[in-house]
Amino acid sequence: MQPTPYPEVNEFVTMVWEQQHHVLGESLVGVYLGGSLALGDFAPNASDIDLLAVTAEPVSGSRLRQLEALHARVSASGHPWAARLEASYIPREAIRRHDPNDCHHPSIGETWAFGICHHDEAWVVQRWIIREQGVTVWGPPPATLIDPVTPPELRNAVATLLREDWRARLDNPEWFRQRNFQAYGILTMCRCQYTLAAGAIATKPAAASWAKAAMPQWAHLIDRALVWRHDTQPDDLAETLAFIREVVERND
Repeated sequence: MQPTPYPEVNEFVTMVWEQQHHVLGESLVGVYLGGSLALGDFAPNASDIDLLAVTAEPVSGSRLRQLEALHARVSASGHPWAARLEASYIPREAIRRHDPNDCHHPSIGETWAFGICHHDEAWVVQRWIIREQGVTVWGPPPATLIDPVTPPELRNAVATLLREDWRARLDNPEWFRQRNFQAYGILTMCRCQYTLAAGAIATKPAAASWAKAAMPQWAHLIDRALVWRHDTQPDDLAETLAFIREVVERND
């Protein structure tokens, strides 16, 4: 199983898939990689592994407990990617299109423990990525499971995230103290602005390039965000918050 160009990632994803298959059996419909691995801007020293497992029915009861134990084993494995896995388990009926009334599914991430989590409008974006460019680890092509996501749906999802999620983050600036979170916020705003303009999803570098031309007054900040991984950049908290606030307010 070699779904990506990165041997350590392939080794890790294979290990997770094998355990998922052991727990879920015939209920496991497909396993897919999204995020930067799908878009082609994966950075081994910084990116997460975004994984979607599609199931035949909602996971509950003993299987939910078994999945929790599975991820406890993965977390304790010592594998270098174990702490950078973001995985969701969404049933076949729910993955087809975003339904605000059916958006609570098992998930685990770098900053949250395994449990039933709210999959908000960001999963409109994730559906587009996985359907259009997702990497199939195992199962049918993702386009057979996910309906097309239209440009108006993408724009509406991004506008909702800016209005609800990112405005709330501005009220808690401590979240941005870490330089990597500053860079994440800056580059996410670039991608949001691109999606609102184009009705599509771009990689972080492509969206940053577009945003520098569209908002040249912020080009210096965007350039610094692109190289934050080198850990030599100054603290950009005040400018980061100002940039995010401008993007949020212009789309209010």
